Amino acid sequence: MKRYILFDHDGVLVDTEFWYFRSAERALLEAGFTLDKDQYLRDMARGSGSWAQAKTAGMDDRTLSRVREARDGYYQEYLRTEAIEIDGVVDTLAELSKYVRMAIVTTAKRADFDIIHERRQIRQFMDFVLVREDYELAKPHPEPYLAGLKRFGAAREETLVVEDSARGLTSAVAAGIDCAVVHNEFTKANDFSQASHRIDSLSELKDILLEVS
Repeated sequence: MKRYILFDHDGVLVDTEFWYFRSAERALLEAGFTLDKDQYLRDMARGSGSWAQAKTAGMDDRTLSRVREARDGYYQEYLRTEAIEIDGVVDTLAELSKYVRMAIVTTAKRADFDIIHERRQIRQFMDFVLVREDYELAKPHPEPYLAGLKRFGAAREETLVVEDSARGLTSAVAAGIDCAVVHNEFTKANDFSQASHRIDSLSELKDILLEVS
C-alpha cells in the first residue's frame, strides 16, 4: 500500500518548466548565444544543466557567471508575473491528504521556491519540502529521493514519486521507488519508458493509490 507521495515541483505542482528555459534562453541570447530547445531538453534529461551547449561552444566561465546571474533574475521576474498555476492541483492535494502523507523533493532553489509559494496554498498539504540546498547531488542522482524516504522514515514500497521529466524519473528509479509521470507539454518528448504509471493530471493519482491499496 502506498502511504507516502514525494512530489517533484516544477512542471508537476506549478507550470514553470518553460519559464526556466525561457530565462536561460533570454540571458544567453544577450551574450550572443542561441539556445537550442531540443538539445536543452536532452541535456536536462541527462542532468547536464542549462549551460551545456554554451560550454561546448566555448563560452568562458566569467561570461557564464554573468549569464547565470541574469537568468536567475529573469526567472524570478517570470515567477512573479506569469501564469504558472496548474488547474486542480490544490483540490487534488486536499483529496489526497485524506489517504497519504505528502512532501516535495525539488531541484528548485529555496529563493525561487519561496517566491512561487508566497501566495499559494500548496505547502499546507506537505509534511516537508526538500529544495536544492538540502542535498548534495541533484537529480538524476537518487540522493534527493533517498533523502525524502529518510525524512519520512518510509519504505520504498510504501512510496510513490510523481515526476514530469526523464531526469526526475531516473532519480526515482535509481532510488528504487515507483514513479508516476504526469503529462507536461514542455517535457512530453522525454523517455518515460521506466515509469510505473503515466497520467494526464494529478487527479488520477487517487485511482492509482486505490489500485495498489
